[in-house]
Amino acid sequence: MTALEKYVRLESDGLWRAGSDAQRRDVTVSFGDATLVMSDHSGRPLSHWSLPALLRQNPQAHPAVYAPDEDASETLEIADELMIDAIEQVRAALGKTRPKPGKLRHLITAGFAALIVAIAVFWLPGALTRQTLAVVPMSKRVEIGATVLGHIQRETGTVCRHPAGVTAAGRLVTRLLGTGSNARIVVLPGLPQGAAALPGGIIALDRTLLEQADDPAIVAGYILSARSARFRVDPLEQILQSAGLRVTFRLLTTGDLPSEVLQAHAARVIAGEAARPDAATLRTAFAAAQVPVAPYNAVATVRGDTLAPDTVTQTALPLILRDDEWVSLQNICNT
Repeated sequence: MTALEKYVRLESDGLWRAGSDAQRRDVTVSFGDATLVMSDHSGRPLSHWSLPALLRQNPQAHPAVYAPDEDASETLEIADELMIDAIEQVRAALGKTRPKPGKLRHLITAGFAALIVAIAVFWLPGALTRQTLAVVPMSKRVEIGATVLGHIQRETGTVCRHPAGVTAAGRLVTRLLGTGSNARIVVLPGLPQGAAALPGGIIALDRTLLEQADDPAIVAGYILSARSARFRVDPLEQILQSAGLRVTFRLLTTGDLPSEVLQAHAARVIAGEAARPDAATLRTAFAAAQVPVAPYNAVATVRGDTLAPDTVTQTALPLILRDDEWVSLQNICNT
């Protein structure tokens, strides 16, 4: 992304409010990987927002006030003109990749007007869902996933962000899924199912599972299980299946999902609901990632999770994480 790369090293001061009842706090604002990062003056990250989901609360006014979602669950006030211009340019660049509701609506009208009666009578709900999933771009999926994650954090507590742990999480993604993967691991204080896949490549991981694991292969197994489940049920499809045809059609024609739909999905994730992969797909994932099966299966047996058939050759498997990286990942929630 040219606009983001231009400003990747830009920083400014800002006033961040963690919630409507919280005090404003001086922070350093900088660009991350498709995110806007707020850090305290010792460099510790306090929050990060999805740039595709970023909203300006007071267009044309100064200082600028931004929020990560329509609910304005957090706010950020910036007076630095250079940073404001940079954010606006990045938002404009991202906006070009988003679905254009008017254009999409016209295309739908022109393409399907003659077939609307046939669609109403003959199309199965699954057909409309598949069509919608096929046209939603990755930028929109990232925005939806970041919004769901925001709703989850309001109930479970914020994502753990110790810098060394975040780096180790990135190395684990590369080790398991390859350098071209768009996946991102985030660690949450509570997630009953151990790991869950959200739209946009986000893999939410349970802090307790991470801290109690005595082998990185256990955590790797839960990450592979969450990723494998998406081949059975797309994370976005889970949202649409629960929301119904009206919401699915709204996403297809306008590119938007109601906030209450995403809140409801976040509540299901918090409650422990998660798609499970079939054993054959999970076995393929372990083999492709060259991860031993036995450590994961030992924990999965106790928790009642999907087991992976143990066909992975146990000898000479690549290291999952170095000891120091594994310790950093387990301590990602320690500040």
